[in-house]
Amino acid sequence: MAEERTGGWFGFGFCGFGQALGSGRRRQVHSPEPLGAPGAGVDICRVSASWSYTAFLSRGGRAELSGSASGAVGGCRDAWASEALLVVLRAGPEPGAELQVWSPGSALCGKPLWAQTVVPEAAGELGPGGEAQAGVLPLLPGACAYVSPRPPFCRPLAPELRARRLELGTEHALLLDAAGQVFSWGSGRHGQLGHGTLEAVLEPRLLEVLQGLPMAEVAAGGWHSVCVSETGDIYTWGWNESGQLALPSRSLAEEGRTVTKEATGLTVDGSEVKGAAEGEDGAPAPFIAVQPFPALLDLPLDSDAVKASCGSRHTAVVTRTGELYTWGWEHCP
Repeated sequence: MAEERTGGWFGFGFCGFGQALGSGRRRQVHSPEPLGAPGAGVDICRVSASWSYTAFLSRGGRAELSGSASGAVGGCRDAWASEALLVVLRAGPEPGAELQVWSPGSALCGKPLWAQTVVPEAAGELGPGGEAQAGVLPLLPGACAYVSPRPPFCRPLAPELRARRLELGTEHALLLDAAGQVFSWGSGRHGQLGHGTLEAVLEPRLLEVLQGLPMAEVAAGGWHSVCVSETGDIYTWGWNESGQLALPSRSLAEEGRTVTKEATGLTVDGSEVKGAAEGEDGAPAPFIAVQPFPALLDLPLDSDAVKASCGSRHTAVVTRTGELYTWGWEHCP
């Protein structure tokens, strides 16, 4: 999803379930189209997209689902969608709030799967007039815990981490702290943790290779990771099967009909490189399957990035001058 201005949201990609409001059930939306707001005059402040459905949050505090899941509920401060569950932060007895975990297929009716009161001092603030503000889920208000799509749903964070942002991939997590340092943990079998190995890490571990480079943004895909530095540089690492790291990939080589057989090796930085026969000069054309260390990526025209977001196997970046760049998987199921 991309934002043009306050309330100006656009959707594109696979929409076979009607994930983007106003898209109907067309299989694909090939270029950005304005979202059809759920009601006249509704001002959307946050969009959380899962694979088969999307959660929309208005500034008036109404959360609405579109796609394979449907339903709506009021009194919301934040919403976060995943295929396994839907998390909403709702206004509770003043001055607190209640964190609720729902099954996406519940239509937000009945009782949530799990609920917990958020302590008043960590409940966050509403905007002017009691309006909802774009939130930070899955990081909980107060930055002392985060929501997991698998039990236990609420998982504590060490207070010394001073979390500013947290992103969840399919099997890993990224945390950006107040000093701009990046931590990762979870499964590392696709290099998505960025520590140079394919081993799992059970607790948040600092990405030492990025120390001294303050980061402003982090984003987690299914099995890849992206971060943006305060100076606008982009770093990518993890699985590159579909070109989601903007590095030479097998899928692009196959589409170009250059792959007939493979040879595998490791580069000096530890990335797994495979060679494809029938390159232009007859030599193997290498591509990178796994990048276990952060790799610096240059955008066209030396553009500086300010925002990054990841789908399961694709990446999107917005620049300081407002351009949107996307790469990776682009085929609908």
